[in-house]
Amino acid sequence: MAELTDSGVLLRMAYTAMRAAGIDADAVLQKVGLQASVLKQADLRTPHDAQEWFWQAAEEVSGDPHVGLHLGAHIPIFKGQVLEYLFLSSSTFGEGLKRALNYQRLLSDAARGELEEEGDTVVLKQMFWSRRLHHFNECGMVGLIKFFRFVTDGAFEPLQIYFKHSAHADMEEYDRIFGCPILFDQEHTGLRFDRSLMDLPSSHHEPELLRLHEQLAIEQVARLEKQDLVAQVNRLIAELLESGHANLEDVAARLNIKPRQLRTRLADAGTNFNQLVADYRCRLAKRLLGGTEESIDEIVYLTGFSEPSTFYRAFKRWVGMTPIEYRKAKSDE
Repeated sequence: MAELTDSGVLLRMAYTAMRAAGIDADAVLQKVGLQASVLKQADLRTPHDAQEWFWQAAEEVSGDPHVGLHLGAHIPIFKGQVLEYLFLSSSTFGEGLKRALNYQRLLSDAARGELEEEGDTVVLKQMFWSRRLHHFNECGMVGLIKFFRFVTDGAFEPLQIYFKHSAHADMEEYDRIFGCPILFDQEHTGLRFDRSLMDLPSSHHEPELLRLHEQLAIEQVARLEKQDLVAQVNRLIAELLESGHANLEDVAARLNIKPRQLRTRLADAGTNFNQLVADYRCRLAKRLLGGTEESIDEIVYLTGFSEPSTFYRAFKRWVGMTPIEYRKAKSDE
């Protein structure tokens, strides 16, 4: 299974909100090993597991044990993404919501939202959101409500909110921020709203634009699926190199596909197996040379080379210097 990732837009929005709230956002990024320059990457995806570390860092830097709850007030409205365009160009809020749920992995691989009608109300459930991410859940809930109000021209109001995690702030504070009943320790994180909102017409409905936006969403999901394959192959290369050798046939067998099919799918993703192996060996060799005291002979073995001379030639081709020169340069930094 590929690593779950989140769209970089979530990190950018949190960064913007922290700066607006007077929190040292750069210090938060540094605590999780990131620089602000990473926010400029157009197709940035971050590991979903890192959300817990990020929000822990935000709490430490801000000194606010309820940072997620409070940061929601500063979260900018979610704009400029294909999910927003799907909402606006759909004929009703309900159609836009259903379409967005079809492509929710564009926002996060961990998103598993679903709709459930209960009488005159509708519940939007997020079934797999972790209980540990209470800051993320609360900040995200405020951001979601802001977005729904934006695409409904202010008509959206939640009737009830659910959180999987336990309450960690005073109920008066939750009431002040959400203004509706909140239930904690639930089976899912989500919100309930009036069924009539599903039929609310969109003032921005454009059938031709909707077709274009849906095609764009399909293309973006397809690109993510290609990235999933590359990530899976990289993980298997790492596993197989531990036993001394990684070849295309063994990786294809692990993926339950034919070698020819794997070659075709990697080509469609803009790469090939040999390039992935070389890239992995290069990254591993640089990490071992620059960050450990492993001998060159051991690094030759760990990177899957049979002879030191072959490793030396490959490393010089990759980096432009010998392994010994690279290790010395790193030690002098």
